[in-house]
Amino acid sequence: MLVSLMISTYNWKEALSLCLYSAFAQTVKPCEILIADDGSRDDTKQLIDKMRTKTDIPIVHVWHEDKGFRLSAIRNRSIERAKGDYIIQIDGDILLDKHFIADHLELAEKGYFVCGSRVLLGRMATARLLRGVETHPALFKQDLSFLLNAFRSHTLRLYLANRYAKNSMLRIRGCNMAFWKEDLLRVNGYNESLEMWGQEDVEISYRLIHAGIQKKQLKMGGVQFHLYHKFASRENLEYHEQVLRQVIAERTVWCENGIVKDRREAQAL
Repeated sequence: MLVSLMISTYNWKEALSLCLYSAFAQTVKPCEILIADDGSRDDTKQLIDKMRTKTDIPIVHVWHEDKGFRLSAIRNRSIERAKGDYIIQIDGDILLDKHFIADHLELAEKGYFVCGSRVLLGRMATARLLRGVETHPALFKQDLSFLLNAFRSHTLRLYLANRYAKNSMLRIRGCNMAFWKEDLLRVNGYNESLEMWGQEDVEISYRLIHAGIQKKQLKMGGVQFHLYHKFASRENLEYHEQVLRQVIAERTVWCENGIVKDRREAQAL
């Protein structure tokens, strides 16, 4: 299969640089890297142009104007552009273990989407990486409560994939997910009415499940390290949770304000 790696970013080129270097070092390379840019300044574009010279992986910069937090919208524009059959979705403040894509592909199966975990890094560990003092997180310096997310085991990965997923809707992380592109188009992508932070990844997961797409959980693999930063504003979270409750109650599949704005147009396609 062809794999598109989709990386969302906004005005943190230093973190994006580390993320891209970890993507270049994958044991299994994507067919392309899509940068879903939610309106960054021109210095991010300059970084991307520079990084293109360091890899033979095509890098597609998908940008829209900065009109506030519109992650769902820029992800949808990137999904439209994706050439891969399979889309692995991460954030631009993530460092990937070199087996990240390979681990994801072990669980890739028609009729499923996949959710992974993350290792949260502290202030000091993040500062060391950004300054180039370390090129890889020192695990013994991390919070023990997150270290289990840094271990890899082929046997346990396959064993836990379906068992762990059954009661884990609260463990969905938009920074570590994978989908078949055709499944994302089937539910019309992300809900662009969910602006600001929160629940857009859970909301699309429920719509996929309502469409008959089952969930797998990627444990003991797909390792990623999340750089420390302040939390985004939660000011619109109450509305997002209201939308989510309605999606669950009505078993909604199709998002009206998604990739396609006119459902008749989608049916014609």
